[in-house]
Amino acid sequence: MYRQLMSLQQLSSRTISSSARRQVDNMVKEKQKLFQADNGIPVHLKGGAKDAILYRATMALTVFGSGFVVYELLNAAIPKKA
Repeated sequence: MYRQLMSLQQLSSRTISSSARRQVDNMVKEKQKLFQADNGIPVHLKGGAKDAILYRATMALTVFGSGFVVYELLNAAIPKKA
């Protein structure tokens, strides 16, 4: 059991430490131009379709959560009939 654990630890450390690092381009200037453009789109939607989907999902979860909280508060406020 101990040998298997040590081999797993050695394998994981070897693959993580020997992995090649990717060169990432600096995209800050392009993102600044995109988000600072005055085109009438709200800043939280300027990222494209992914931002629109995330915005709608967040709003749906917020509305559902608020409704559930109100339901539970009303359920707790009304006494149960025995």
